[in-house]
Amino acid sequence: MFDNRFKPQEQKLLIANARPLAFGQPGLPERLDVLIGTDGAILDFGPSLGSDGSIDAQRIDAAGAYISPGWTDLHAHVWYGGTDISIRPEQGGAARGVTTIVDAGSAGEGNFQGLREFIIEPARENVYAFLNLGSIGLVACNRVSELMDMRSIDIDRTIAVIEANRDVIVGLKVRASAVITGGWDLVPVKLAKKIGRITKLPIMVHVGEPPPLYDDILPLLTEGDIVTHCFNGKHGGSIIEDDDLYRLAEDAAKRGIVLDVGHGGASFSFDVGRIALERGLKPTTISTDLHNRSLDGAVWDLATTISKLHALGMGFEDTVVAATTAPKKAINRPHADLLAKGKPAEFTLFDLVPSTLEVKDSQGARSTIEAIFEPRWAILGAEAVPASRHQPHRHDEGGHACPHCGWIS
Repeated sequence: MFDNRFKPQEQKLLIANARPLAFGQPGLPERLDVLIGTDGAILDFGPSLGSDGSIDAQRIDAAGAYISPGWTDLHAHVWYGGTDISIRPEQGGAARGVTTIVDAGSAGEGNFQGLREFIIEPARENVYAFLNLGSIGLVACNRVSELMDMRSIDIDRTIAVIEANRDVIVGLKVRASAVITGGWDLVPVKLAKKIGRITKLPIMVHVGEPPPLYDDILPLLTEGDIVTHCFNGKHGGSIIEDDDLYRLAEDAAKRGIVLDVGHGGASFSFDVGRIALERGLKPTTISTDLHNRSLDGAVWDLATTISKLHALGMGFEDTVVAATTAPKKAINRPHADLLAKGKPAEFTLFDLVPSTLEVKDSQGARSTIEAIFEPRWAILGAEAVPASRHQPHRHDEGGHACPHCGWIS
């Protein structure tokens, strides 16, 4: 059974003249065509499949663009209408080259059904979720904490919701930051880890302003757990602040803990990323932490976020792996042999083009990108969605809801 929700199409789809990248499959030709059936499964692939015009299919000429496994955003917030920070999936999804989105804790056990019924099930993209440890999730993000004290958590109901939704819930999310938990320190992380052991799911930990200390969180985590905002520049939370913490981060990566970028509006520093990469510490996954306060602020989209990591010195193919197969592996979804007959077709077509684009990190530091990832198509089964980078817009003044993203200025 395919692990996707692609809708059947009336016509087969033929992708022609593409350059495969980051599939990890030896022996692929430099250029290839991919034929996809109306059910969304790969029928065939190889050089010059449709060159004689004998295949009856919608044809997309990649014109030498790269084809990779579908871009997967491991950390975003897409429960539009259910929280005051979430965007619609389509704002960061297929139209931006992203085929799979993982909502990072927008909903807790008390309101997950709404996320599932109104967002996950109707979405064109594959959407999964980390369930928030706090029962109310991010309904009023940073205004009403989801983790005030033990009354904010219902362990029995959280486990029950996970068990009832294992097809889409991929882990548990906990925000370990003083602005969320006050002086509760490590207790929420320990509780999340306990539930993770019971349900055999990873936890994603948001590391922010201490307490708790980054130094104390890392030893609690085990293989498969995720630290998001791994390159944040906050005092007390930056892995380059002191050598002991940096060595803990290196050790965590060696132990199989996923280091996730989770850019966001306040959680990514060019300086931290550059120094970590120079010292040989790469993020496992690249994600956006897209929400309505970062979409038109520092982040924009996954393509721009990938480009930032590449500009800081991360290898070209390494960045693509970190936005495709690595996040799929992190959520325990198929991540190997994705270009094989019979597999569901989920691809992104993109180019890497010269650029003079000025971007900024979460602290406002500016940089010019010399090469930018430009998505061209998102392939969801036999459906081809034209894709491009996000073009930021300004929000209206005076407390009115922005018609584009819902942000209230």
